[in-house]
Amino acid sequence: MGGRVGYAHLIDAMALQAIEVKQPALIQPVTRIERIGGALSVPQAVAPEAGDFLAHIMFALKHEGVNLAILAQALPRLDGQLLVDAISQAPSSAYIRKICFLWEMFCNQQLDYPDNPRGPATFLFDPARYITGPSLRNNRWRVDFNGLGTLKYCITVERTPELQALLDYDILGRSRAFIASLPKEMMDRAINWAYLSETESSFAIEKEAPSEQKAQRFIQLLRQAHDRQPLTENYLVALQNSAISNPLDRAAAFRHEQNHLSNALRGSAGVTYVPPPPDLCRELMVELMAFANQAPLQLDPLVAAGIASFGFVFIRPFMDGNGRLSRFLIHQTLCCSGALENGLLLPVSVAMKREEQRYLEALQSFSKPARQFWDVRWIDADSMSFDFTGDPSLYQYWDATDCVTFTMEMAKRALEVELREETLFLQRYDTLIKVVNASYDVRGSLLSKLVMQCMDQNGVVSKGRRKQYLGLIQEEVFDFLEAHAQALLAKADTEPHGEDE
Repeated sequence: MGGRVGYAHLIDAMALQAIEVKQPALIQPVTRIERIGGALSVPQAVAPEAGDFLAHIMFALKHEGVNLAILAQALPRLDGQLLVDAISQAPSSAYIRKICFLWEMFCNQQLDYPDNPRGPATFLFDPARYITGPSLRNNRWRVDFNGLGTLKYCITVERTPELQALLDYDILGRSRAFIASLPKEMMDRAINWAYLSETESSFAIEKEAPSEQKAQRFIQLLRQAHDRQPLTENYLVALQNSAISNPLDRAAAFRHEQNHLSNALRGSAGVTYVPPPPDLCRELMVELMAFANQAPLQLDPLVAAGIASFGFVFIRPFMDGNGRLSRFLIHQTLCCSGALENGLLLPVSVAMKREEQRYLEALQSFSKPARQFWDVRWIDADSMSFDFTGDPSLYQYWDATDCVTFTMEMAKRALEVELREETLFLQRYDTLIKVVNASYDVRGSLLSKLVMQCMDQNGVVSKGRRKQYLGLIQEEVFDFLEAHAQALLAKADTEPHGEDE
C-alpha cells in the first residue's frame, strides 16, 4: 500500500485531531482515481506532493467532498499569502474560492486580495452528493454556503443510494394516507396505542419500566409536541423535568459539569463516550436549537428529525434524561414541520427497541471514534478526571449519514410494521368480538380479555385460560373462538386497506 492522500494525508502530516475518513485516499498501482473496496485509489502520477498541503486540500475537495472537521484545523495553518497567490493565478477556480472562503471564516480575518474572483457562483456542498440546506451567498468569493446549520455547527448527510431510496419512498406522505384511510374510531385507537407503546419502548431502551404515572406524564409530553413550541433552553429544561421522576436529577439549565456514558467495566476503561465540555456544550446547543427550529420547514422533516435527535444525544446537555428527550425530539421535529396531523405519532421508539443493536451502531458511528480524543483517568471510586485532547471541530462538524438513514428506516418500520400490525390486530379483535357476540352471551370484560389472550397465543385458548374461565364462559365458546381466530390468521396478510406499497 502506498502513501495517503487528501484528508488522510492532512491528518497524518499536520497531526490533526480529527476522526479518520471512512474511505481514505491511498496511492495505489492504478491508472485512474477510483473507489476500490474501502478506499479511494489514486495513481502515483496525480497524487500531490507530500509537503504541498494546499494541493492536498484541493484534491480532497475535488474527490472526497467537504470535511469541515479537518478543514477547520488544516486551513488556519496555511499562510494566507499562499492562498492569495493561488487565487491570483486561477481567479475563476471554484475550489480555490471555496478554500479562500473557508480560510477567512475559520481564521476570522480577510485575505489581502483586493480583486474580484471570476467564474459562476459555486455551492460549498454539491447538492448531488449531499442533503443541503438554504443557500447563503458570500459575495466576496461567490460561494454559496448551503450546509445543514451554520459554520459554527454544520452536519453533513450524504445522498447514499440507501438514503435516497428512503427519501423517494415518502414515508410521511404514506403515513398520513394510511391514517386517513382508517375509520375515525379505529384511527383514534391506533394513535392511542402508538402513544402508549412509544412511551413504554422509549423507557425500555433505557432499561426502565415506567410506573403508570410516569408513563402518563411522558405521553403528555409526546402530545405536547403537536403544539409546535420552538426549542429553547427553558422549554428543554421543562421537558427534562417532566421526563425524570427523581427530583434530584431534574435540571435547572444546561449542564455546567462534565458527564459521560459508561458500561460495566470499572474506571476509565468503562467510559464509552464523553460529550463536549460544558462551555462547548452550551454553544452547540444554541446552534442545534436554531437548526431544529428552522430545518423542519426547509428540508425533509425526517432528515431534520434524525439530526436533531442524534445531535442532541451527542451533545448531552443534561446529566440525565438525554436519551429519552432525544427520541422525543424526533416527534417534536416532525410536528413542527406540519407533517403529522390529527395527533398522529409514528412509534419510532418501538421500532428502535426491536432494532437495538442497529440503534447502538448508529450511535457508535460518532461516539466510538470521538472517545479517543479524551484522556480519562481514574482518581478514586467516586471520581475520574476528563481531559479533552481533541479539537472543538470534532463536535461542531459531524457526519450524520448513518444516523439519519437509521432514523428514516425506523420511521418506515414504524409505519409498515408497527402501526399496520397494531391496526390489523384491532381489526381482528373487533371481528372476533362481533362474531362471538352474535352467537353467545359473554360478559364484555371477560370476552375482551379472552379474545386478546387468544390472539396473543396465535389463535389458541390455552388449557390454563380454559380452566381460569370455567364456570364464567360456556365451554363451547373456547372452541368457537379458536376456530374463527385461526381462520382470520390464516388469511393472506395483505395490507388491510389496499394501499400500494
